[in-house]
Amino acid sequence: MENRENNIVYTYGGGLYINMTNRCTNRCAFCVRQMVDGLGGANSLWLEKEPSVEEVIEELNKFQVGDYEEVIFCGYGEPTIRLPEVLEVSRYIKAHTGTQVRINTNGLSDRIHKKRTAPLLEGAVDRLSISLNEADAAAYYALCKPEFGEDSFDSILAFIKDAKQYVGHIAVSVVSCIPKESVEQCRQIAHELGVDFKVR
Repeated sequence: MENRENNIVYTYGGGLYINMTNRCTNRCAFCVRQMVDGLGGANSLWLEKEPSVEEVIEELNKFQVGDYEEVIFCGYGEPTIRLPEVLEVSRYIKAHTGTQVRINTNGLSDRIHKKRTAPLLEGAVDRLSISLNEADAAAYYALCKPEFGEDSFDSILAFIKDAKQYVGHIAVSVVSCIPKESVEQCRQIAHELGVDFKVR
């Protein structure tokens, strides 16, 4: 059943991914969901309805999860919008396999939930990949159009600093389509924050 195509749990580039929601707080100019309906083992990542925790686990159990280095929460939406459900699924994965769990996020979960969310990740999430994508607040707002406004950029930086206390590995990422000077400025921000950096 490893090659079974569905839009909740899917394979992509050798990884196992979970698509929890199509809702997102950003409207990024570069977002792949504006270009294609699906990726990897999913013909379409558009959900008719958001899956329950039980439905996600049912789909996960169709895969040999333990054969994967990590399971990544990443689909056509911002996973932390459904943070309680993400954490419940993550704890299930960690209780039944040795597979690590990563969340690919825009880093705005504190704004989404109106509280500190980094402490909730402790013991449930091994890795965070946080999309920064620009080097200052104005440029970030112009590119990603976050619903929380221009100060979203500072919220992301604060979340990164907070999450370092609770998550073992954090990487800041940027898209390759931004100017080279912005890439280098973001690299410097990551260095100053003491987290990894990658261009995707």
